[in-house]
Amino acid sequence: MGRIAGVTAAETRERLLRAAADVFAERGYDGTRVADIAAAAGVSNGALYAHFGSKAELLVAALRAHGRRLLADYLFAADPDRSIAELLLVIGRSLPRRRDARGHLIVEALVAARRHEDVARLMRDYVGERADWLVGLVDVAQAGGELDPALSPNAFAHFCLLLAMGSALVPPDLHGVGGEEWAALLTRVVGALAPTDSTAQMGETQ
Repeated sequence: MGRIAGVTAAETRERLLRAAADVFAERGYDGTRVADIAAAAGVSNGALYAHFGSKAELLVAALRAHGRRLLADYLFAADPDRSIAELLLVIGRSLPRRRDARGHLIVEALVAARRHEDVARLMRDYVGERADWLVGLVDVAQAGGELDPALSPNAFAHFCLLLAMGSALVPPDLHGVGGEEWAALLTRVVGALAPTDSTAQMGETQ
């Protein structure tokens, strides 16, 4: 089971990422062997290691490729003029929805990061990338007058990450909330982050 005839290196990598996402989601990090993923992808262990240096690297790569993703790319593509506040609301409303098995990869990765330093190191980079994206979103919103300029972008990014990761840890079948109730709460939260008259005036005078 080496490289499959007629399959490019990119296609082999994608097969491995899909297989890793499925196997990790089913068995967890500690319950998964590299050989299990290679077999599920239909390649040899050597072919797997030609693309990924370790099981930890494969876990985080699978999370990046097939874990539940932010909706930003799709939302911006569909409506580039959408306000940041609206974007945050749409993403937030999606959090309590039921996930498929791959959507829970973040849980497996976070648990593994507590037990394995090699996973923790890669997860720090992964989480940092998402925090940086959120910080950039806040910066744009503050510059456009949508969010209070006194709001800490880092604190807001951390808050959003806690919500997103917490939604994976407490899925709807454990404790659900009505869609209208959740949307109403998010609307109030985002509204509370908008500039007040005094902060807007301060921003104009600076």
